[in-house]
Amino acid sequence: MSANRHNDADEGSGSNPWDAGKSPDTVRQFTVRPDDNDIRVDRWFKRNLPQIGFAMVSRWARTGQIRVDGKRVKPEDRLCAGQVLRVPPGGVSAPRGPRRREELSGDDIERAERMLITQDKAAIVLNKPPGLATQGGTGTRDHVDRLLDAFADETSPRPRLVHRLDKDTSGVLLTARTPGSAAFFSKRFSGRSAKKVYWALVVGVPEVHDGIIEAKLAKQPGTGGEKMHVDEKEGQTAKTRYRVVDRAGNRAAWVELQPFTGRTHQLRVHMAAIGHPIVGDGKYGGQDAFLTGSISRKMHLHARRLIIEHPDGVPLDATAELPEHFAGSMEQLGFDENDSDAAPDPDRGPMPKSLQKKAAKQHSKQIRKDARGERRERGTGGGRQKLGKKSAAKFAKGPRDGRRGAKPAGKPAGKPTGQSGPRQGSAPKGRR
Repeated sequence: MSANRHNDADEGSGSNPWDAGKSPDTVRQFTVRPDDNDIRVDRWFKRNLPQIGFAMVSRWARTGQIRVDGKRVKPEDRLCAGQVLRVPPGGVSAPRGPRRREELSGDDIERAERMLITQDKAAIVLNKPPGLATQGGTGTRDHVDRLLDAFADETSPRPRLVHRLDKDTSGVLLTARTPGSAAFFSKRFSGRSAKKVYWALVVGVPEVHDGIIEAKLAKQPGTGGEKMHVDEKEGQTAKTRYRVVDRAGNRAAWVELQPFTGRTHQLRVHMAAIGHPIVGDGKYGGQDAFLTGSISRKMHLHARRLIIEHPDGVPLDATAELPEHFAGSMEQLGFDENDSDAAPDPDRGPMPKSLQKKAAKQHSKQIRKDARGERRERGTGGGRQKLGKKSAAKFAKGPRDGRRGAKPAGKPAGKPTGQSGPRQGSAPKGRR
């Protein structure tokens, strides 16, 4: 069960929260469980209290009757493990029949089968292409979840998503074939025992070639929750390990990224925050995220490998081939896929204090520079429009261990003081 009554004795009983003898006509409180971390409010209700329809959830949110830790929320807001969700009385709709299966065309089925990496009685592993959303939402009708009916017949349970990838991120996506395996895999993700390694192309070359980024993340005000930023006071803990595999002179680098936490847009914000946005990620890197020449303008972030415990006892280890645009850019920049096996590393701790101080100094300098630019633009008469474009082009706020993408560090760094690990401070082979 993904939710329980606050301070209730039968926590984690596995039954529906309203099956424990309490009337749905009373105010209820639920503690968000780890396997529901980062889930949307409306999807929490769909997963845990399916008796309550989406229309009722929207009405309750609009009138302030749903509260999270005492605060009003919207249906699209995301929950964090440990938060307390207040559910008002009522709202129970008549029991619904079995979910109607999606009517898929022959092209849809073929499309789903092309994504398949491997499958067994517990899991279906897909290679999600860039540009395809993982789940549906307002205005999103084409998504992976819709295509999962291609892997189930009328007598078997419908496969379920157990984690997500951004729409423009490609790579390994795990889905569960049964409710039991979905619960099993969800616990591994929430418990952070699942190992994920991403490949990315970034603008410029990080000065430190192997390190840890620790920068708390929060929703950026004024974006409706669609964009994240570094917020050391109010943000949630986020940690990413990165390693430069190879470089194309000072122009770009190929990096491995391993998230130790699973925050929204974590890898994208962290790389932009250290001054090296992911190639093609205009949302967080602005115009600096696009390379000149024939390099694709699509985002170059790929979930290359996933290692996770399997119900059978033998770990599931899946690798996803690169999409066409990413493979083409690798070839143009002279990178060889065989130079990385995408092997996950253990958590080696935070970035050294010496690097944190340097990053903080660079970040403060950039904030002052951006502020001066905004004041100048407001004085030109075209303030609002120009300010909006500039704001969209900023890097996320946070510590930096390198320079801005337009002027990356050109010299490989030696082993920095205070860092440890088998490859810490190692410099990749260079092309000049």
